[in-house]
Amino acid sequence: MGAPMNLYRGLGVSGGIAIGVAHVREAGSMEIPEYGIAKTKVKAERERLAVAVKLAKRQVRRLQNRAKTMPGAAAEELGFLLDAYQQMLSDSRLIRGADARIESLRINAEAAVQHEIAEIAATFQAMDDAYIAARLDDIREVGNRIIRNLTRKVLRPFSSAPKGSIIIADLLSPADMAQIDPGRIAGAATVLGGAEGHAAIMARALGLPAVLGVEDLLSNVSVGDEIIVDGTTGEVIVNPAKGVLERYRRRRDALTRKNRQLDRLRKQPATSRDGTRFTLLANVELPMEMPMVAQAGAEGIGLLRSEFMFMNRETPPDEEEQYQTLSRLVEDMQGGTVTFRSLDIGADKPVHAAMGEMDDSAASALGLRGIRLALLHGKLLENQFCAALRAANHGPMRILLPMVSTASEVVQAREVLKKAAKKLKRRKIAVPDPLPPLGVMIEVPGAALAADALAQVSDFFAIGSNDLTMYTLAADRANEHVAHLFNPLHPAVLRLIQFSTSAALRARIPISICGEIAGDPRFTALLAGLGLQELSMTPSSIPHVKQRIRKMDAVSASARAQLIMDQTDSGRIATLLDDFNNLA
Repeated sequence: MGAPMNLYRGLGVSGGIAIGVAHVREAGSMEIPEYGIAKTKVKAERERLAVAVKLAKRQVRRLQNRAKTMPGAAAEELGFLLDAYQQMLSDSRLIRGADARIESLRINAEAAVQHEIAEIAATFQAMDDAYIAARLDDIREVGNRIIRNLTRKVLRPFSSAPKGSIIIADLLSPADMAQIDPGRIAGAATVLGGAEGHAAIMARALGLPAVLGVEDLLSNVSVGDEIIVDGTTGEVIVNPAKGVLERYRRRRDALTRKNRQLDRLRKQPATSRDGTRFTLLANVELPMEMPMVAQAGAEGIGLLRSEFMFMNRETPPDEEEQYQTLSRLVEDMQGGTVTFRSLDIGADKPVHAAMGEMDDSAASALGLRGIRLALLHGKLLENQFCAALRAANHGPMRILLPMVSTASEVVQAREVLKKAAKKLKRRKIAVPDPLPPLGVMIEVPGAALAADALAQVSDFFAIGSNDLTMYTLAADRANEHVAHLFNPLHPAVLRLIQFSTSAALRARIPISICGEIAGDPRFTALLAGLGLQELSMTPSSIPHVKQRIRKMDAVSASARAQLIMDQTDSGRIATLLDDFNNLA
């Protein structure tokens, strides 16, 4: 009689079903010695750290060479990340801080690196934000690589894993992912990790089913156990019963057939059955996501978050660095419009370099966020605009302002944009004529209710449905006590979306919507019925939304939306929407 079947649940971060045998990598936690050193030994200890950092750079360089042999999307994804690792190893708070600790505390290099990682982690702890957590994972990976070099501890590579293996590990770093051959490895499951981390993004780029954040996994799986990983539902089944195994094999085969059908839609237009044309755009948080944007068939970028350029550093990037990054992204889109959102920090995304000496209360959810902080730090915004204007010479670009609540904020930002253009002209640098469109993100109720006024000073709107829902209902979906109140089908949220859309249509300016509802096929007909024909979403959602649009009648969707907008109960709204979806 075989081992009993066990079911575990985690975060499904990369869709698909993998069936194979477990290849277990133990938790790799290292006992870091800490000891004092004599003043005369400080110089030698700092040199020991420098040698370990230099070795880490060589190791990352080898990974960069290895990455070039990976499938196209994954190669570019990992390339961006490993470039960032090299930068962290060259000049970062982690390296400088560890070096300073050796001298000031007179402790060994391993302990200095460990203490610096802990201090950086402490500054992030209060931030309940997946993006921040993913950046902290990067810092830990670089720091742990240096520590392994100092202690000479080596992790086993995955090349020894049998063909068809499921990787079971405490944590998979993006560098670990560079060792994974998707032709050999079927899937992965880990105890730690989140949906926004680089490992998750890499898994999606490789097409590798993956489930992260599975508690007690390592202590309950042995090498050779049969494993099922469902990267869609987040389920991991250890030693499945025969009937369960057969059921998942059938589901895997059906999913493979469905994905082939969706792949065929990549070059097809997003046109409804009655001929209404929609534009499907991608949300991009990191440059490494660009290969997925192309693979999904996105017609442009509807939301390019600029925060990634400011994270993991003590000083903000200068104009040239931002320009180099943005110009590559614009060129990658090959003529598709890039919607560049100016820096949206504050609240759960503080950046020390931009916040300056202000205390934490300034960065609250209702404090100095988005355009408010940017206008206060005019030089920072001007540098962003200069970089964006230069990048706009490489392809179509729009500039989007976050957290706008008044028309005067848009007027002030436009003056900064004009000032940036004049500055570039004085430097004999080409500036697009006319200047790129300047738009407003509708994500607070005040902006939605003042949409008619904002439309008079804006070139386009982009509705941020996640924040709009949160602020309208005063419910943070990350807070387990009120997450059940976060409902985009609440009549108040829908009325604000309708009001904003109508204002844009009256003013004859483009309007798009981003956020979770834009990428969920369940909501597609409702959004279309409200007049939204430009939807921006995570790249992986594009084929599914396109499939829904091509099966949908836009006129019927409009009629159903009008019926829904007459309702006052969220449950009734959900029923009317689901019934309409079931008809198609």
